[in-house]
Formats: sequence, structure tokens, C-alpha cells
Amino acid sequence: MSFRNGLASLLRPEDSVLVLIDHQPYQLANVNSHEPQMVINNTAGLAKAAKAFGVPTILTTVIAARGGALFPQITEVFPGQEVIDRTFINTWEDRKVVGAVEATGRKQLVIAGLWTEVCVAMPTIQALGEGWDVTVVTDASGGVSVEAHLVAIQRMIAAGANMMTWLALAAEWQRDWARAEQAAALTNVITQHAGGSGIAYLWEQQLLNTPVPAAA
Repeated sequence: MSFRNGLASLLRPEDSVLVLIDHQPYQLANVNSHEPQMVINNTAGLAKAAKAFGVPTILTTVIAARGGALFPQITEVFPGQEVIDRTFINTWEDRKVVGAVEATGRKQLVIAGLWTEVCVAMPTIQALGEGWDVTVVTDASGGVSVEAHLVAIQRMIAAGANMMTWLALAAEWQRDWARAEQAAALTNVITQHAGGSGIAYLWEQQLLNTPVPAAA
């Protein structure tokens, strides 16, 4: 096994491309590995982080006429962008999707989708075999059961995939807080989607902007 380590193994926004797969009502209805609202929130946070860092994002659905449109929380981040609708269960067999990814010229492929064990695992395993550096965002994905989600993660790790959560990925893209423009954009995403961390940041700002009483 070749280990993923060293500075070069970390994800960089200028080398990353994100593919969001089948975040649709039909799939969400049978997600049981995560609380559904958490999946929506985390995927929206991931999408906004990608936009903040200028990471190209490919949006795709499978038979949307039956399974439903992509979550509006995602499409609102990329207004007017085409959502590629497929018939292939395995996204990586759809040449339009793969062509859109290849057109970016980037090799750090980041994937999240529903369900983990089907629509995430298949393209991840195929892309790994074709030489792509693949990272799966586990908390912006979900399976029909905890077991299905975890077994899929194990299967993809065995195939060579990297696993991350959306906030860890965003921090890795940021890398240096001196990148002030991206830091401000990321902070905005954190306050909206990072739960307690976002609220704690707002509280910190409140305290910093609260005058100390004269009597103190």
C-alpha cells in the first residue's frame, strides 16, 4: 500500500475539482446513516466553501424527472449552472460529467453524494483506477444505513481513496489564515454551516465589540 502523506498530499484549491452527485429528494428519503438535515447543511457548506476558494464544481443528478431536482441549497450557490442529468448509476461512466471534470485540468477529485455505497463508491473506485487522486467528503454523503455508509468507506479506502469531512476540507484549502480574502469568505460559510463553531465565532465578535463598563 502506498501511504498518503507529506505536504504534497494535502488538498489545494487550485488543484481541486468538486463533483456533487445525486443530492436529490428520492435518495435523501432513505438516508439513514445521518440525520437528513445534517446532510443538506453539510453539502451546502461544502458547495459554498468550493465557491469561496474558486474550486470548479460539477453538479449532477440521476433521472431527475423521477428522483427530483438537486437540493435548492446547492443550486442557489451556483445560479444558472447546468446540472448534468444522467442515466448511468455510476457517474464516472457518463462522458459528459467526466469531460466536464477533465476540462478543468485538475487532478485532485473531490466527491460527495447520495448514496455512499452506490453513487459515491462506484465513481470513486473507477476514477482511482484511472489515476485520479480522489477524496470523498463523508459527511456530505450518506447511505441507506450506518453499515452501508461505513462499509462503503472501508471499500473506498482499500481502493486508495482519501476520506475527509467538509470542514476539514475547507481548512485544508485555506491552509494559511494570511490568505485574507479567502479567510473572510470561509468565515462567512462557517458562521452559516459549522454549528457550534460558527456560533462561537459570532459570540467572540460580540465580546470583542462590547465596551467594558467604566466601573470595571
